[in-house]
Amino acid sequence: MNSANTARSISYWTGKTVIVTGASSGLGYQLAAAFQASGANTVLAARTEATLTAAAEKLGGRAGRVLPVVCDVTRDADVENLVARTIAEFGKLDCLVNNAGLSVRKRVIDTTPDDFRELMELNLIATVRCTRAAMPHLLPAKGHLVNIGSLAGKSAARYLGAYPASKFAVSAYTQQLRLELGPEGLHVLLVCPGPIARDDGRVRSPEELAGLPESARKPGAGVKTREIRPERLAEMILAACEGRKSELIVPWKARILFTLQQMSPRIGDWLVRKMT
Repeated sequence: MNSANTARSISYWTGKTVIVTGASSGLGYQLAAAFQASGANTVLAARTEATLTAAAEKLGGRAGRVLPVVCDVTRDADVENLVARTIAEFGKLDCLVNNAGLSVRKRVIDTTPDDFRELMELNLIATVRCTRAAMPHLLPAKGHLVNIGSLAGKSAARYLGAYPASKFAVSAYTQQLRLELGPEGLHVLLVCPGPIARDDGRVRSPEELAGLPESARKPGAGVKTREIRPERLAEMILAACEGRKSELIVPWKARILFTLQQMSPRIGDWLVRKMT
């Protein structure tokens, strides 16, 4: 981030309070780092205490305050505790980032109702749960709600099991919130990124990839676009919040596919096959 952007971000975020779910690694951690470096009080939420504590300690020497809260976003009590701890510590909430989620690799015909139910619970229902818990504080603050979607939440792709359906639902839910609560002052941002680079060495198990073509083993199930650095995406999300934008699609050229998909599903499907 250049000096001008740093000054702009610090002037905007200093003293604000932000919750980031799924904050112990990947994009969630980079978002927490970006908010905290910009002067915000940052609440890190994740399920695993050890990795969450390690992430909070890495941020300990930066500007702003850090509060790690162990939270399983699929549990009502955990989410209620997350918001209550935030308000008790900082007295307010200005931004919620619904980042926690999961992607899978599977043929859709092999994806069972239970598979769909499990992924919907984490990718959609948890977003609904966190949003509802935070709204009594976000709305009076005229704050920010950021839902991390996916390119697959705008145009489905092959070998992603229940993932596109769950992310399409996140896209629809985000639009509903924007339409209903935007006029009341809430900023609602949908982020639809392509494959995000990972530095943690995570690989998918042979069992998960069994029977799938080689392309499905690659990031984004083989989508032909450069991986996005999570720290760069985090900067873009902060800037989109400051500009109160409705959507952030990365890479931007994916909008062409989405437009063509609506105009002609046949052409859209052909392009998806060519791009993955």
